[in-house]
Amino acid sequence: MNAPDLARLRPRLPSPLEPVEDERFTRHGLTLLLKRDDLIHPDLPGNKWRKLALNLRAAAGRPVLTFGGAYSNHLRATAAAGRLLGFRTVGVVRGDELAGRPLNPSLARCAADGMRLLFVDRATYRAKHEPAVLARLLGQVPEDVYVVPEGGSNALAVEGCVALGRELAGAADLAAVACGTGGTLAGLAAGFPGPALGVPVLRGGFLGAEVRALQEAAFGGPRGDWRLDERFHCGGYARTTPELEAFAEDFGARHGLAIERLYVAKLLYGLGALAEEGAFAPGTRIAAVVTGSPEPQADSSR
Repeated sequence: MNAPDLARLRPRLPSPLEPVEDERFTRHGLTLLLKRDDLIHPDLPGNKWRKLALNLRAAAGRPVLTFGGAYSNHLRATAAAGRLLGFRTVGVVRGDELAGRPLNPSLARCAADGMRLLFVDRATYRAKHEPAVLARLLGQVPEDVYVVPEGGSNALAVEGCVALGRELAGAADLAAVACGTGGTLAGLAAGFPGPALGVPVLRGGFLGAEVRALQEAAFGGPRGDWRLDERFHCGGYARTTPELEAFAEDFGARHGLAIERLYVAKLLYGLGALAEEGAFAPGTRIAAVVTGSPEPQADSSR
C-alpha cells in the first residue's frame, strides 16, 4: 500500500500567529499571541493535523484504529482523514453505556465520515494498552489495522509537533498549550528555543511522566525547557465552572473568536490567572496555541 498524499489536502502551514489586545495581559506589560492551529485544516484542525500526519504516512493506506471518549476531537479528525483520503477507520469509544443510544453530534460526525464505532466498558478502555486487551479489541476487526493511541500521542505524533515549536521561534518568548495526553507539549518543547508551558485539562498529576516518556520514545531523552501548571483543569476532562464559561464568553466576544471549552478556554483562563499573579516578566510575548474549534452542533448531515 502507498502512503496517502497529505499535501493534496492543502494544509495552512505555518499556521497564523495573531496578536490580541487584551487588557488582562497588556496591563501587566505582556503581549498575547494566538497561534491559530485551528486554521490549519477545516476537518483536521490544530494539533490533530500535526499529530496525525506522520502516523497516516506510516499507516500507508491501511485501516486506522484509534481510541477516544464520546467528544473526542481526535476521533473526529481521524474519521475525517479517512473520508478525505479514502481509508477505513475504527474508533474504540470509552463507555459501553453509550451503545444503542442516539449518537451525540461529535460521534455522529465520526459515523457520517465512515468510522466504525466500537463501544467498550470503562475498565476495558483503561486497560487498552495491555497486550491481551488490545488483542481482544483487534479480534473484533477482521483486517490488518494500524493502531494509533488515544489522542494520537506517540513518537511519530511528537515528531510532527516539533514544527509547531520551530514556527514560534523568534516570534514568542513563551509558548503555552493545553494538554490532554502530552504529545503536543512534548513536540512543541523540543522545537521551541524558549520555555514551554503545558496546562493539563485532566486532573491526576500524571502528565509529567507521560511527556517524559513520549520524549524518550521520540528522541531518546528529554528535550526543551517545559513545565506544567496543574491548577486549571476546572474539575477534570470535559468539566467547566461558571467562572470558566464566563471567561470564555467574554474572551470570544471581545476578540470575535469562538472558544473551544475542553482545551483552549482552560489554557487562556490559566494564562490570564498567571498574568494576574505576576508569573511573567513585563515584556514577555506569550504564544497560546489554539488547538481546536468548538464542538460541532447537532448537524451530522456531512
